[in-house]
Amino acid sequence: MTGERPLVIAEDETVLDEILRVAAVAGCELDRAPDLTAASSHWARAPLVVLDEEAVRHPPVLPRRGGILLVCKGSPGPATWEHAFRGGVERVISLPDEETALAGAFADVVETPAEQPGLVLGVVGGRGGAGASVFAATLALVADRDPGGALLVDCDPLSAGLDVLLGLEKAPGTRSPDVRLSGRASVSSLAAALPQRSHRGGNLPVLAFGPEGQGPDVESLSAILTAGRRAGRTVVCDLPRSLGEAAEEVVLRADLVVLMVPLEFQACLAAKKVLNRLSKLTARIGLVACGHSKDPARAAELVGPPLMASMPRERGVSRALENAEFPAKSRGPLATTAAGILQTARREAQAAGR
Repeated sequence: MTGERPLVIAEDETVLDEILRVAAVAGCELDRAPDLTAASSHWARAPLVVLDEEAVRHPPVLPRRGGILLVCKGSPGPATWEHAFRGGVERVISLPDEETALAGAFADVVETPAEQPGLVLGVVGGRGGAGASVFAATLALVADRDPGGALLVDCDPLSAGLDVLLGLEKAPGTRSPDVRLSGRASVSSLAAALPQRSHRGGNLPVLAFGPEGQGPDVESLSAILTAGRRAGRTVVCDLPRSLGEAAEEVVLRADLVVLMVPLEFQACLAAKKVLNRLSKLTARIGLVACGHSKDPARAAELVGPPLMASMPRERGVSRALENAEFPAKSRGPLATTAAGILQTARREAQAAGR
C-alpha cells in the first residue's frame, strides 16, 4: 500500500457511510476532511480524492490534480456534471449501481497490479482418496515461496477440511462463511485475516470451511480469484469431484486444473468420468499419475489428457496424516512434482498471454 491514504470529503452522511463501507471491503484506510478547505494540506499528496456532490458544489481554489472521483446517489443530473467539470473530476460514480468501480479504485491504492499476473490452479481427485487435498496443499506451500505468495482455498464440502489437514482447525482467523466479497477486493487484506500455515518460506493463508461445512459463495470466490491474479498471487483451489457452482467458477477461470489419478485400473475409469465433466468447462487440464506402474503413460491414456507428471508415492505420508502432521517436506515426490506443475503452468499462461 502507498504511504498516503485516499482523501474523502463528503458532507452527505448517507454517501459517506457508503464510501466508508466500500473502502472497508477493499481493505483501504482513508483520511477524512469535513470540507475542501480543511483538506488542503492533504490535497496534493493523497493518491485518490473522493468527493460527494455537497463538497464539490462550491470548491475553493485548489491546485488541479488527477485522481478525483465524485460519488453521488442515483443517476447524476446536469448540475452534477457541471460541478464535476468545474472541479476537475476524473470520474462520476453513481451508487449503488457503480459500487464495483469505487471498490476497484480503492483496491488500486491498496495493491497496485503486479508486473506478472498470478495463477489460478485447481486440483481434483480422479477418485476418493487420490490425494488431491494433500497435493493442493503442497502446491500452495511451494508457490508461497515465490515473491507473489499463494492462497489456498477449500472448495470441497465433503473433504475433512484443509484446516484439519494442515493442523489449523483451532487457529484463529476468518473462515468461508464470514467472507463476503464482491467486485474488486484486496487479497492481502483477506490473507491477513485468515489462518496461516507457517513454513520455511513464510506463512501460507488458508481459506477453510466453516464449522457447518459452508464454503465460499460464487461471488466471493470470483472476487478472490480476480484479486489474487491481479496481485501476482497463486490461488490454489482444492476442488470436489462433483462440481458445484463455486467449483465450476474455478474450473472456468483456472490456468490449469490438475487431475490426480492413482495408477489403478478402476481409478482410471473413475477419473475418466470426472474428466468428462471437467472437459465441458475447460481444455486446460493436466493429469498427474500417482503411484507405481510399469507404464504410467499407458495408464494415463485410459483417462485422456496429456500426462504432466508421474509421481511415485511419498513414504511416510499416510503415517504423518494419521498423526495429524502434514508432510511438508521441501524435497520428495510431492514437492518436486508441485514445483514442476507450477513451472509448466506459468510457462503456458505466459505463452497464452494470460
